[in-house]
Amino acid sequence: MFVGTYFLNAVANLINLVLTAYMWIIIARAIVSWVSPDPYNPIVRFLYRVTEPVLRPIRHRLPMVAGLDLSPMVVLLGIYFLQQFLVPVLYRIASEIG
Repeated sequence: MFVGTYFLNAVANLINLVLTAYMWIIIARAIVSWVSPDPYNPIVRFLYRVTEPVLRPIRHRLPMVAGLDLSPMVVLLGIYFLQQFLVPVLYRIASEIG
C-alpha cells in the first residue's frame, strides 16, 4: 500500500502548505489594516476578498477588546492548531498504512 502512504503524505504536505500560505495572508491583512490603504489597490482588494469570509463570522462573535479586532489572532490560532494536530495525524495514518 505504498501508494496510499505517498498519497496521504502528499495531502498532509499540501494542507500544511495551504495553511502556511493562508497564515501569511492573514498576517498581511492585519498589517495592511493598521495603515490607511487605498481600497482600490488590487493587492488590498485580494487580501480583503480572501480573508473576509473567514474573519467576518469570528468578528461578529468576538467582542472588540480596547478597540482591537482580535479575529485575525483567533484564525491564526486555529491555523496553528490544524498544523500541529491535523497534519501530524495524516502523517501518522500514512506511516501506519505503509
